[in-house]
Amino acid sequence: MMEIVNIALAALTVGLGGFGFLAPRFTASALDLETRGSTMGLSELRASAGGLFVALGLACLLTGAGWLYAALGVAYAGAATGRAVSIAIDRPPMPKAAVWFAFEALPATWLIAVNWP
Repeated sequence: MMEIVNIALAALTVGLGGFGFLAPRFTASALDLETRGSTMGLSELRASAGGLFVALGLACLLTGAGWLYAALGVAYAGAATGRAVSIAIDRPPMPKAAVWFAFEALPATWLIAVNWP
């Protein structure tokens, strides 16, 4: 069971990261982001919301290393923390921000609790 959930979360990470990597305009639209006058925002989406998560998810799938799944959890925890701070300070639209927070916090909790060395 533990391994199945780990694999599913890593595969989901690769899939969603693939949107940021291959379709940054779609990702920007889904996240209510604007690109104005520069393509630097698209570059940032390909790198941070795309390539970073594709690479980390693939590394988990290819190695099966528990510590690497824990690192994926730490990455999700960082995203969830940033989202929580944003909810408190920036007041993004709800329930959209809360859904994204849950999508980050739940995998973080699982991956860290089950895989921490």
